[in-house]
Amino acid sequence: MSGRIEVICGSMFSGKTEELINRIKKSGKSYKVFKPKTDTRNKKNKIESHNKLQIEATTIKNITDILKVKTKYEIIGVDEAQFFSDKIIEVCNLLANKGVRVIVAGLDMDYSGKPFGPMPFLMAIAEQVTKVYAICIETGEPALYSYRKVESNETIMIGEKKEYMPLSRKAYISKIRKK
Repeated sequence: MSGRIEVICGSMFSGKTEELINRIKKSGKSYKVFKPKTDTRNKKNKIESHNKLQIEATTIKNITDILKVKTKYEIIGVDEAQFFSDKIIEVCNLLANKGVRVIVAGLDMDYSGKPFGPMPFLMAIAEQVTKVYAICIETGEPALYSYRKVESNETIMIGEKKEYMPLSRKAYISKIRKK
């Protein structure tokens, strides 16, 4: 089998991690999952969806640490890819070129509605891009924005429902105009 890159993207609370876990578990193939040290919400050795679906994961500081793995895996999963440097593009290409199925999940936009980190580049080189949606808590429409409820201009701010909410374009634009 030839390698490939698959990207799962969307807003917060859209099911990206759950989709990543489901694809890996359903594959029946050997795998290893990685997550960034930046993401401190879950246990160090796991990723967990908002629906409490879990899978073992290795926490890494640098995306190039994936290349240090000596065992051959058929699938490499990466959660919260937006937090890694642009080096992730090279790493994913290297792995896919060696025949590995690489499944990457991450936010496609930051809190301000701008493309987030390396995600647009990963989407460009992927064989498959899946955009998942949360449901807007104000309109009931598909939510593609991760609206930050607290004041902060930091691009990276780890949070959950207390800090963020999924909004449709209509609700997001309405909130931004009121600020």
